[in-house]
Amino acid sequence: MTCGKHFPLEKVGIPEPTSSNGCKLVLTTRLLNVCLGMSYLKAIAEDVLERCAQLPLAIVTIAASFKCLIHDFQWRDALEDLKTSVKECLLHCALYPEDFKIDKQELIEHLIDEKIIERKNSRQAEFDRGYSMLIELENACLLEGGIEEYSSKKFVKMHDLVRDMVLQVASPQFKVEGHLGLEDFSDEGKWREDLVKASLMYNNISRIASKVSPMCPRLSTLLLQGNRSLKDVPDSLFEHLHGLNVLNLSYTDIESLPNSVSNLENLTTLRLGGCWKLKHVPSLAKLTKLRKLDLGRTEITEVPHGLDMLVNLRYLDLNWNELKIMPSEILPKLSCLQYLAVNSKFSKPITVKGEEVASLKNLETFRGLFSDMYEFSTYIRSLKKGRLATYEIYVGEQFSIIEIDLDCLQDLIWGKKVGLANCNISRGEESFVLPKDVHDLQIYSCNNLRCLCDVPSLNHATELKCILLWLCKGIEHVLCSSSSSCTLTLQTLEILQLYHLDNLRVLFRKEKDASAQVPPHTFSRLKRIYIYQCSKLKKLLPPGLLQHLPNLEEIKVGSCKQLEEIIEEEEEEGMDTTKITLPRLKKLWLFSLPELKSICSSSKVISCDSLEEIWIKECPKLKRLPLSLPLLNGQLSPPPSLKNITADDESLEWDCQDTKNVLQPFFRKIGEKPIMLFLDVPSRLIKSSLIGDQVEDGMKYFRGLCEQGELHS
Repeated sequence: MTCGKHFPLEKVGIPEPTSSNGCKLVLTTRLLNVCLGMSYLKAIAEDVLERCAQLPLAIVTIAASFKCLIHDFQWRDALEDLKTSVKECLLHCALYPEDFKIDKQELIEHLIDEKIIERKNSRQAEFDRGYSMLIELENACLLEGGIEEYSSKKFVKMHDLVRDMVLQVASPQFKVEGHLGLEDFSDEGKWREDLVKASLMYNNISRIASKVSPMCPRLSTLLLQGNRSLKDVPDSLFEHLHGLNVLNLSYTDIESLPNSVSNLENLTTLRLGGCWKLKHVPSLAKLTKLRKLDLGRTEITEVPHGLDMLVNLRYLDLNWNELKIMPSEILPKLSCLQYLAVNSKFSKPITVKGEEVASLKNLETFRGLFSDMYEFSTYIRSLKKGRLATYEIYVGEQFSIIEIDLDCLQDLIWGKKVGLANCNISRGEESFVLPKDVHDLQIYSCNNLRCLCDVPSLNHATELKCILLWLCKGIEHVLCSSSSSCTLTLQTLEILQLYHLDNLRVLFRKEKDASAQVPPHTFSRLKRIYIYQCSKLKKLLPPGLLQHLPNLEEIKVGSCKQLEEIIEEEEEEGMDTTKITLPRLKKLWLFSLPELKSICSSSKVISCDSLEEIWIKECPKLKRLPLSLPLLNGQLSPPPSLKNITADDESLEWDCQDTKNVLQPFFRKIGEKPIMLFLDVPSRLIKSSLIGDQVEDGMKYFRGLCEQGELHS
């Protein structure tokens, strides 16, 4: 039917669609005038077309994001979004090299730096906005999301065609030459006067000529990070860049920041993190607009002159450097700080005052070292619940341990961590207060500690997920039956790490006057047990504890020279003597255990249908794998998740030949699977969040320490 005129639907037998009758009407037409009847959309559609630079891919992609919009106000609102946050975020993503995996957290930091994410009351609110923005872009197919396999880091990528479209829109105000293998800084004649943003990140630039001085008064962003061969930046480079807001020279080999940076009075972000050779930073006194200063992982020996003048500073990173002292009186002047990281390298710890950090009422992320329990408790008592979103707080002269285990690399990152070393934390120490929301507790060389029940404030740490005990000579047991209040906290524990505890004898000790039963829910969420060099430990898991370990996924035990049994034999009568069930156990690693005779008693088998991997090395007295094999169609079959067994199958004794035949295909030679490495560090290590280049940089640092003999496995 071709009419070209308006007519009532009832005349052709179609009821008028309303919300009450649920009727919907779909029309198709080839008539242009019918399409043009929606006149209010035409102007908006033309505006969208213009903003998409008339590129077909861009138009199709934007159309996909508009497909559910019905009303004109929705179209106008969507156009406004395209005009501001979406467009600016896309423009920034295009500054990265082609096919680059952009870490989401790093990207949001950059969006905050560029003021693409508007300032909010907290960093958390800004990150929430950033994540929402990225999800919108992913849903519109403008960005592609993903997760790194080992680190579990979330990233986004930009499709090549979308990137080309964005750069065409941005041209000629953008200069983007990232990851192109450039060895020389572009001739200043190629820098347009109206340039706004320039990205030369991740190239091989090794030199910038001494007279290069781009005349770019509107340039707001200069990104040079990742040029690891860049050793020198001349003063002339910044002479005419007075409009610069963001300067990123991180992960370069520069030894000195040019003095001309002191005159960049519009600078809001200065990123120098990962410049391991950087020793000189000029005065920052004039940079009063600076909101972010990253001097982490550098060689600076003193804080830059004028740091106390940066009253608008919200982000200060002084992590892993050569600072000798943090001058008093500086931190209280930086009242806007939301992020503070103050830690020098392993051999030269610097401390901060609890009262000074407590004066920073806007602080949301804190990484630092207090000299003693008094300073620590002074700060902790000043905190209101939930004020710190993330923290890594250390107390005392520290020694630490690095655990390198690719299977749990994500566990290097904990949002709320406390580490104590050489501190008096015995029972009755009233001055010791733990944050109630602490996730990760690390205790080093606290020799008066006998048991975790001696830590009174553990009773209030109701979100605790990980405990590490290392070189605590007084530790004889982890828990005891005389203090049930302690187990109320450890219900939430997921990882237990026990290293170099010379006097540890049992995990759970039954006191004479207490109930013989393990209190309900003890370790009920525990997933991983890691034990290394506990020389007096003979029995690992008492039988009464097994029923409380339904979530246990990993057992890794090494170099415990007296250990005889993993699961202690049941002494009480009337108990099930045939089967032990660990329903979620995935990995069992046993190495360098010269006295280990059994995993459990000879009368028992272990049922663990989730088992993926067994790894046994240097356990000469261990002869039996007590696995309970499931039946499939009346025949013995391997655990459904089993991938491999690394052990010497010739030295094992089998309950029956059928069991051996079923498991034989899963055996592999010893040595094919690397063991967990425990590296003794002569000083402290803070396992902070690793983003982008920091992962590679950190691993290189660890390897360097090994080569220098400072670490040994």
